[in-house]
Amino acid sequence: MAGKKESTAERAERILEPIAQEKGVTIYDVEYVKEAGEQILRAYIDKKPGGVTIDDCEAVSRAFSDALDEEDFIPDAYMLEVSSPGLGRQLKKDRHLASSIGEEVEVKTFRETDGRKLFVGELTSFDKERVTILEGEQKEERSFVRKDIAMIRLTIDF
Repeated sequence: MAGKKESTAERAERILEPIAQEKGVTIYDVEYVKEAGEQILRAYIDKKPGGVTIDDCEAVSRAFSDALDEEDFIPDAYMLEVSSPGLGRQLKKDRHLASSIGEEVEVKTFRETDGRKLFVGELTSFDKERVTILEGEQKEERSFVRKDIAMIRLTIDF
């Protein structure tokens, strides 16, 4: 990576890529975080159609753990978690947004617009500057500057 040191999560994702491919899943996200005083390497995997099963998570976890032990690049003690991103998954990266075009999303903004911070609608487009949804029954187009968005996630239908 030119001019930038690869993060723990990025390196772990690079190690996970061939494992995910072999196991028939895709990588949704990888994060290396500290929670309750413990370091956690968390990998979210997905599979279409049908979604991820416990067996998928277990198979990926075993192979990923072995590969991480072999590489041995994380100096701290950490816990490894492999799971599905869940139904109300956050859309953090461009690849998440791209795979969610046409889906209903919640957009939460840092500041109020029209007296509110939460907007629900169909994700129609995005670029590096903006995210656009069609909101409500009238399908009113609403566009948000990406730096003003606190969070975007898929809605959950019950």
